[in-house]
Amino acid sequence: MTEDRAAVPPSDLTPRIGKVATRELAHHGYTRYEDLTRATAKELLAIHGVGPTSIRILGEELAERGSGFREG
Repeated sequence: MTEDRAAVPPSDLTPRIGKVATRELAHHGYTRYEDLTRATAKELLAIHGVGPTSIRILGEELAERGSGFREG
C-alpha cells in the first residue's frame, strides 16, 4: 500500500525549496513557518526529500521573520 502524498494540506513555505521538500514537510505537519520553529534543523533534515539547501533557505526565511529553528 502506498501513502497518498497528494492529500497533504497546502503550504505557505517558499517555493524556492522545491516541490518534493514542500510536499514532504507538509506530510509531516510543517506547512507554515511557525511550524518549523518547533523542530530542529537536524529533525527536518531527517525527512526524506529535505536537504541542506532547503534547510539553508528555510533558515534564511525564518531569520527574516525574526525566528529560527528550535535549538537542540
